[in-house]
Amino acid sequence: MGLKCGIIGLSNTGKTTLFNCVANTKVHNQPGMQKANIGQINVPDNRLLEIDKLIHSARVVTATVDLVDIPGLSKGSGQVNSGSSQFLADIQQTDALIHVIRCFESDTVPHMEGSIYPVRDKEIVDLELCIRDLGMLERKIQRTEKLLKVGEKDARKVMDVLQVYKAHLEDFKPARTAPVHDEDRRHIADMYLITDKPVIYVCNVDDASASTGNTYSDQLKEAVKTENSEVLIIAAELEAEIAELEDAEDRAIFLDDAGLSEPGVNKVVSTAYRLLNLQSFFTAGPKEVRAWTIHKGMTAPQAAGVIHSDLERGFIRAEVMKYNDFMIYKTEHACRDAGKLFIEGKNYVVGDGDILHIRFNV
Repeated sequence: MGLKCGIIGLSNTGKTTLFNCVANTKVHNQPGMQKANIGQINVPDNRLLEIDKLIHSARVVTATVDLVDIPGLSKGSGQVNSGSSQFLADIQQTDALIHVIRCFESDTVPHMEGSIYPVRDKEIVDLELCIRDLGMLERKIQRTEKLLKVGEKDARKVMDVLQVYKAHLEDFKPARTAPVHDEDRRHIADMYLITDKPVIYVCNVDDASASTGNTYSDQLKEAVKTENSEVLIIAAELEAEIAELEDAEDRAIFLDDAGLSEPGVNKVVSTAYRLLNLQSFFTAGPKEVRAWTIHKGMTAPQAAGVIHSDLERGFIRAEVMKYNDFMIYKTEHACRDAGKLFIEGKNYVVGDGDILHIRFNV
């Protein structure tokens, strides 16, 4: 399974700068951009490299995160007939949102609202996303009304849930905070509402505030403290400079000088994984050492299906080594002799960092 994140925010917040410092694809920041930028992040995981040191595979393949960076939003973007309508459609299929908010001052980069005020900027974007979702919800309500008239069995229950969401969005509150039972959220799943997605707020600060944040980022943190969201402090310009360095040691020195323990990409990915309840397992052999992304709680056959549907369909068993055990015993043979290679069946729940060898027959 792939993880896909959409980057949103007002114009001149540093969205594209952030995109360039975390994604494999680099793009030019052009005013009036008329299409979304598409890129990928390699998910940093030192465990892959440690496994490869012992196996010496032909290649190491990281898990990846897909990124969709849409052009800057503005007032009116949420209207169906607005020029931003297609841009918002581009992020409907994403799993999570990265909302970049400007928390820096600059004489050379004007703010579209004339001043730096993160809470206002967040509310502008939230309003436009709610308007977009409300329009989609109202169309589904119209379809459900027709089903009510012909006596469709579940139509009344669906309508009741949709009306709760409608009232919530009309108060300009995101769908993810609507007061409905978890089992009732399935009634809106087919609409891929943008405000139903988990959010990572990225406070884009000046270089001097990279490790501590500033007054602007503090304002944003206070405003979202009751939301089910995460707030990251990233100096996108500084991160972009670090990303340009080819030597890992130079990057480490640069990070240390800025008072940072890790690059912003690491923080973004680890936060997205936590919000979406994701984890990684590994496959390892002479051809490749590879990381795979799954939801926590997945069974061995479901994890096998992430590799290939045939592996899930013909699943027989999984041979499992725990990452820490493999680091201690160094080889599969030694793990087996020490009783640290486990044979697991269809009900085994895969753990983070498990090294799996799938046995199957189709």
